[in-house]
Amino acid sequence: MIRLDKFLCDTVGVTRREAAILLREKRVSVEGDIVKSGALKIAEDANVEFDGMPLRLSGPRYYMMNKPDGYVCSHEDAHNPTVFILIDEVSAEKLHIAGRLDCDTTGLLLLTDDGQWSHRVTSPKHKCDKTYRVLLDDDVSEETADLFAEGVMLRGEKQETLPAQMEKVADKEVLLTIHEGKYHQVKRMFAAAGNKVVGLHRESVGELVLDEALAPGEYRALTESEIALFMPKK
Repeated sequence: MIRLDKFLCDTVGVTRREAAILLREKRVSVEGDIVKSGALKIAEDANVEFDGMPLRLSGPRYYMMNKPDGYVCSHEDAHNPTVFILIDEVSAEKLHIAGRLDCDTTGLLLLTDDGQWSHRVTSPKHKCDKTYRVLLDDDVSEETADLFAEGVMLRGEKQETLPAQMEKVADKEVLLTIHEGKYHQVKRMFAAAGNKVVGLHRESVGELVLDEALAPGEYRALTESEIALFMPKK
């Protein structure tokens, strides 16, 4: 059971105070009867209408976004726009990010309101690989791949990074797959190898690959099969 005013907040995207106003204006009905009390307890599948429009609680939501450069992965920031201003969904403030990207990093970003699902995406014990396209300031050396495959001791860390796989694309461009998510890890790895990252784009998380049809700043809901990639195997 759920309070009617809470139900309205979750489905219409209003505040508790705004829900009370809608109820006083007799714009909400439950099972065909006008209701003015937000304290009424209703079943989550109750027949609720707002201005004649049926309302239903949505299940957990899952989205992928092609994150653009210059946007931060937080709900509020004093200096930069946030990715959430790009989300046109009811109760977007209830979404959170499963695996943040730096402000200047682009590519695959996952957003959800399912905490258990996002934990499976980000928790090291689930070994969720992440592949990045990396643009470098200097030509990449052949020794760099061997260094990353063995693990790199990053400044301020007590343990080396897990072995990572690097594929050279061009003199200053590589694909790097890591198996953990340390703070600024890719940038710090290349700094330890004597190089500097000048462009970073996440292409995949686990088996989920960024949809090439998404332009920077665009997003879409994940398909059931994509959501299942991070669900426990039956």
